[in-house]
Order: sequence, then C-alpha cells, then structure tokens
Amino acid sequence: MERPSWDEYFMQIAHVVAERATCPRRSVGAAIVTDKRILTTGYNGAPRGLAHCAEVGCHMVAGHCIRALHAEQNAILQAAMNGVSTNGATIYVTCQPCNHCAKMIINAGIQRVVFQGDYPDAFALELFAEAGTLLDRFFEGQTETVNLTEYRP
Repeated sequence: MERPSWDEYFMQIAHVVAERATCPRRSVGAAIVTDKRILTTGYNGAPRGLAHCAEVGCHMVAGHCIRALHAEQNAILQAAMNGVSTNGATIYVTCQPCNHCAKMIINAGIQRVVFQGDYPDAFALELFAEAGTLLDRFFEGQTETVNLTEYRP
C-alpha cells in the first residue's frame, strides 16, 4: 500500500472541500495546515446566511462574481472566528490565489502556498515574491517551487 505524500494528502482534501463551493463560475477549495494538522478549510461561496450564487445567480462586476468569498478568504476567516493562529502555516488551494487573497494570506502570516490550477493574476505572484512567501505548484502528485521571476499563469 502506497501512502500519499503530505502535500498530496492535503491537496486531495482541498479538492473535496471545493465540492462544497456554491458559485457555479469556479469551484475552489482551501485547507490551512500547521504541523501536518488541518486548522481550517474554506470554499468559495456567499457570506454566511446569505443566498448563494447557485440559488440567486452570480453578481457580476468587471467579469468577476462579487457575491462569493474566495476559498482562501473563507479559510482565513474561519481561523479568525475560532481564534486559531495561522502564523507560519501552509495553505493548500486548488487554484492559484488572486491578489486580494494573496494580501490576506500574507497578512495572516501564512508562510507557504501550495496551489494546483492557474489563475491569471501576475500581481499576486509579485506580492508573494516581495513578502518572501514560499509558493509551490502541485501537479502529478508532486510539488515544485515556483520561480517567481519566471512563472506566469
């Protein structure tokens, strides 16, 4: 029996979390981890207690749905709501974070981002580089550190 690596394990969990997403434009999942323990998870969807995109439709502005929070935002907010420190943690995300999420990840003290799918936001990569956040791309069961001076989504 071959066990998945820790990165593969947590990325699989992020994909399961993404199945809860309620915005039909994109299903994204995130898991924040410290010392091989899951702290919180999040998926993209409307704020707690409000109607989801799947129920009332997306609210589109400049090509983006502004009704839904992003998976990374929800995972960070869950930590804040429950008094859980994310300082020094790793976040696993099924898609490269946007620049808004990158700023939240940096301010939450998260030190490493492992992502799988692309998202066309080069500024997010600049923010991670400037902050010294480690960025790893996950594919085919492996992670590879992203060279932020060369990588473009």
